Amino acid sequence: MRFYPTIFRVVFSRMDPEKAHHIGFRAIRLAEKTGASAMLRRISAPSLGLRRTVMGMDFPSPFGLAAGFDKEGHGVAALADLGFGHVEVGTITGQAQPGNPAPRLFRLIEDKAVINRMGFNNSGARAVAPRLRDAAPVLSKRFGAVRPVIGINIGKSKAVELEDAVEDYLVSTRELATHADYMVVNVSSPNTPGLRLLQSVESLRPLLSAVQEEADRVAARRMPLLVKIAPDLADADIDEVAALVTELGLAGIIATNTTIGREGLLADPSKVREIGAGGLSGAPLRARSLEVLKHLRRVLPAGATIISVGGVSTAEDVIERLQAGADLVQGYTAFLYEGPLWARAINKGLRKALVNGVSLTPAG
Repeated sequence: MRFYPTIFRVVFSRMDPEKAHHIGFRAIRLAEKTGASAMLRRISAPSLGLRRTVMGMDFPSPFGLAAGFDKEGHGVAALADLGFGHVEVGTITGQAQPGNPAPRLFRLIEDKAVINRMGFNNSGARAVAPRLRDAAPVLSKRFGAVRPVIGINIGKSKAVELEDAVEDYLVSTRELATHADYMVVNVSSPNTPGLRLLQSVESLRPLLSAVQEEADRVAARRMPLLVKIAPDLADADIDEVAALVTELGLAGIIATNTTIGREGLLADPSKVREIGAGGLSGAPLRARSLEVLKHLRRVLPAGATIISVGGVSTAEDVIERLQAGADLVQGYTAFLYEGPLWARAINKGLRKALVNGVSLTPAG
């Protein structure tokens, strides 16, 4: 069960991180196309006791895959076969764009972390839409009524000015809302110039209002809509976003995105400086992400959804987030280090915790 860390150390750790990601993802998709992942689907399926209803939807497990791994909807079914309770696709933009120049993905192996400045590289909402349209029927056929949930994460095209951001988000909304179980407005990546300025309530209110209205219209239902925030926000700013989410009646908040901070790293500081700008994810984000989760649970209404992400590696991490008030938990960076059986290991750990009487909800 622990063979992948050896493969990572011997093979992938010596390879350019972005190339390694593409190879690994292609292998996962090939396993699905050839039928080999059917065995993985059987052994990785979450136990029935892990099912939970969030945002009016049944999730087979509280643990899912965060946006960033499957940026363009190429492998939703393949990733679902690995045991994730939901797969969040994106970030997708209104316009196709290549992202930032390479190299743009860097490992900090000592920290079980990654720095990226990918820049929302994707083929654009119109090209992604057919892939997502085809994914849900496949999941329903394979998993039945309680299938893995599909989230769609949308962001601003780099070429679009901030004053035109709302319409740019609406381009993606029109193309993608029909195919989403839930949607996420990403205003917190550090890799698109000016994007984080949209986290101010003055900018966020018209954006979220417009996306919610358009998503509801296109999907012909109330679309569960969340906003993804940065861990670098001050608590007062988090309070303002939480109040806005409550005011607009949105589904909730995803906390948190990557950080621009570099504190407490084990990696050689000169190496970190050489890498330069980008968002840091992985284990070093754990403490702040948990802190933001606890803060949000105090200030948001009980019915508001919080999806916690950042520094999640083990079943114990997932349990900690659920007990702290998260409705769902996501991971991504640890997937790169732990490999294709990672979700299975977490689901197995969650099931063991339930058998041993450990609660997967907040005390009291």
